[in-house]
Amino acid sequence: MSSVTRALAEALVGARYEQLPHDVIAHARRSVTDWLGSALAGSIEKPARLAQQVAARFGVSNEATVFGAGRASAPVAAFANGVASHILELDDIHKGSTVHAAAPIIPAALAVAEREHADGRAFLAAVAIGYEAAFRIGEAVNPSHYYFFHPTGTVATFGAAAAAGSLMRLGPDQMVHALGSAGTQAAALWEFNADGAMSKHLHPGKAAMNGVIAADLARAGFTGATRILEGERGFFEAFTRGAVSYQTAPLYDASRVTDGLGTRWKIGENGYKLYSCCGHTHTAVDCALEIRARRRWSKDDVLREASGITIETYGPGYEIVKEMNPRTPYQAKFSMAYCVATALLEGALGLEQFSNVSNPAVSELLRRTRVSAADDLTAKYPASWPARLAVETTDGVERASSEFPKGHPERPVSTAELEQKFTTLVASRFGRQIAEAMLGALHSIGDCGDMAMVFRGPGDLGTKEPLFLSSLVP
Repeated sequence: MSSVTRALAEALVGARYEQLPHDVIAHARRSVTDWLGSALAGSIEKPARLAQQVAARFGVSNEATVFGAGRASAPVAAFANGVASHILELDDIHKGSTVHAAAPIIPAALAVAEREHADGRAFLAAVAIGYEAAFRIGEAVNPSHYYFFHPTGTVATFGAAAAAGSLMRLGPDQMVHALGSAGTQAAALWEFNADGAMSKHLHPGKAAMNGVIAADLARAGFTGATRILEGERGFFEAFTRGAVSYQTAPLYDASRVTDGLGTRWKIGENGYKLYSCCGHTHTAVDCALEIRARRRWSKDDVLREASGITIETYGPGYEIVKEMNPRTPYQAKFSMAYCVATALLEGALGLEQFSNVSNPAVSELLRRTRVSAADDLTAKYPASWPARLAVETTDGVERASSEFPKGHPERPVSTAELEQKFTTLVASRFGRQIAEAMLGALHSIGDCGDMAMVFRGPGDLGTKEPLFLSSLVP
């Protein structure tokens, strides 16, 4: 039997921009646009600032941009920007693997692209290649892996290494070793959720950093496990055996890595988040907004007429979002009950809806809310992320259900919507001029001859110096 790790490595190194379908590059552009908004907006949040302080202690280097905090070596820049990317809970999500790919993979790709002076085409190809590795490996171990492990920190380490390795032009043997060193560094445990700790932000930062280090080591001649995925003590066995399985199927399926490899690109399956909270809440939030619009409710109408709220979801998601009485904004982002109640009351679920979790109206609605996992919905995960919502009213029961949240390929958002999301996030923190300049830079990435220069614009923003993302502060 041929090695799964080897087959994946050979496919990754064989992919170049000129050979990729046009739609793959278009999806890479969309992913980068969506990511940069979350990364820039997140770079001023407390966890990002703490990570930047630690990153500064790793030594002085001018290799790559750290958003809002100067320059650093490529691995360290990838780390700091990876942390910033995942804070607002607005970065992308892939349903089959349950991986937030952008937060670890694009910071790794950008840092290496800057250091290597790669062009924009190589950068976009590297993003697609990184997503390919992460999504395929993630699908192979999902959902059993998901019980203990956060795939954005584990599986995406492979994706970051693949993206970095692509920009370094690693050969097949080198990419095998890069994947081997990436897999042995993969780590991310869900226990942070019990405390609402900052570890979730750390996961993509370390995945990005470890991916760059793995590729750097491979280029230098450092060897890694050649069967890191399928080996007797490799990733598949080690990261699924202790887990609780939500289905009768095997704990992992190695064939998911190679099925359609090289012909069917996974980045086209990427999903985007419209609400600033855990993706497992989004389908139910869509249902809540549907019912609110159908009834033409105001906030007062909801409090007066909604006497009971019943939410059903799938088991793996329920385990992450079952908190009923969140005490902090971060816990609220992982509370299905809070997200649905707030959406019903306010008709929106943006960043501002998580600023005051002690809102009396929300607290009152939470007392009327019940959340549970349904076996039939669990059986559909991860192929779909279904939810059912029933709201008891003064004149009957309002119901809504969906298999997928808006933003997933089955209910897609347009590029214009993603750009509006980007502009809103960045303008609210840095001003509209900066947001528009950044959007212009994003539009020109494919024509950029040197990624070290892509975010340096002409001195047209009221300064005599070029614009550097590393110097942006609100």
